[in-house]
Amino acid sequence: MRILISADMEGATGVTWPADVEPGTEQWQRFRRMFNGDVNACVRGLVDGGADDVLVNEAHDTQRNLLLEDLDERARMLTGKHKPLSMMQGIDSGVDGVVFLGYHTGAGAEGVLSHTYLGNSVTGVWLDGVRASEGRLNAAVAAEHGVPVLLVTGDDKTCDDADEYVPDARKAAVKECVSRYSAICLPPARSSKLIEEQARLAMSRAGRVEPVVSSHHMEVAFDAAHLAAAAAVIPTVERVSLLRVGYDAPTMTEAMKAFKIVTAIASGAVEKVYG
Repeated sequence: MRILISADMEGATGVTWPADVEPGTEQWQRFRRMFNGDVNACVRGLVDGGADDVLVNEAHDTQRNLLLEDLDERARMLTGKHKPLSMMQGIDSGVDGVVFLGYHTGAGAEGVLSHTYLGNSVTGVWLDGVRASEGRLNAAVAAEHGVPVLLVTGDDKTCDDADEYVPDARKAAVKECVSRYSAICLPPARSSKLIEEQARLAMSRAGRVEPVVSSHHMEVAFDAAHLAAAAAVIPTVERVSLLRVGYDAPTMTEAMKAFKIVTAIASGAVEKVYG
């Protein structure tokens, strides 16, 4: 069995503050090791459950946060930016399941460090009329490739969100959200045991399923009108209101590729002063 781990950092053990996940900070140096610990716990559980090949796709920010020298030797790591499928790179390589590790809730929702792709600027994303987190978006990509989501880890709000889009997947809440910047956290020894056990149990659902391929409509709302205007210059993207753009895509994979462009254009239009 081949399993993909899509590893984000905001939902990792102990993380509650922007500096915890911003590359180069003192806090980041500390929490990247806890992030590594969550990943290794997941690898142990997957292997104990029957996985014989685990690919870890580094999916946070610079996508160079995990320490390869500390990675469980039974796994492989895909690191670095500018992957065609971004957080879901590797989903098209014949894997039998995917884990969303260290995930978080979406823009406009409650949850520790909640956002969707951009830390700020994006205030909401809708997939076919439903407000969508990165987890919901990525689950739709996985479904298109016939890959089941086996496990989701993060805070309790992230697990509640996952109950809506992948109800049969295992969940591991490593912290309880108090606010966007605070949480009641399990110590690494306890969160590792939780993740490892849930990963082992999750392997019972591993195995290819029938792909679900369909067209999709996405809308993205911003906190400033000029960002919507900037994104609307992209072919096929239309401004549907002062702060919102929308577009149609023939597949979820194409929808996510377009979303990457929308967020990249919007990010480039943000100034340090006055946003």
